[in-house]
Amino acid sequence: MGVYEGRGQLGKALNHLQLSWEEVKFGWNDAASARFEKTFLEPLGTDLHAAANAMEHIAMVLTQVRRDCQ
Repeated sequence: MGVYEGRGQLGKALNHLQLSWEEVKFGWNDAASARFEKTFLEPLGTDLHAAANAMEHIAMVLTQVRRDCQ
């Protein structure tokens, strides 16, 4: 799997998690669920963005390494 495919899979997984969480919130809507969402789920968007940026950088480095090794 390439870097871009991995990044795409991470994005799809986060979307799936968010949709699943919306379904769960219908049955679990109390202080504990709010704390769980704030502590674990909300930071994932920021973390995914940072990971995607890092993956983009790695992809560029790998491309340059391939060119240099030819």
